[in-house]
Amino acid sequence: MLVEWRPEAREALFEILDYIAGKNFYAALQLGDEIEHATSCLPEHPYLYRRGRVPGTREIVVHPNYLIVYRVSLESIQILSVLHTRQEYP
Repeated sequence: MLVEWRPEAREALFEILDYIAGKNFYAALQLGDEIEHATSCLPEHPYLYRRGRVPGTREIVVHPNYLIVYRVSLESIQILSVLHTRQEYP
């Protein structure tokens, strides 16, 4: 199964990592690695993470402050968003 990042999710990820890197470059690298690891495991275990607050989605808590929202379809796994946990969602 292929993991596909939606453009808005990729943009949100880059904004988060840029913001963190401005304060602590190594923390940004670590978060990026944690996100990469969590999403790379999805093809083998797409239902490993909790059900999302929006029906049809699932959520990965990659850090106490950051959440990845994704959807599993027959053909792929779509990364829909990367959020700070304080953001209002949904």
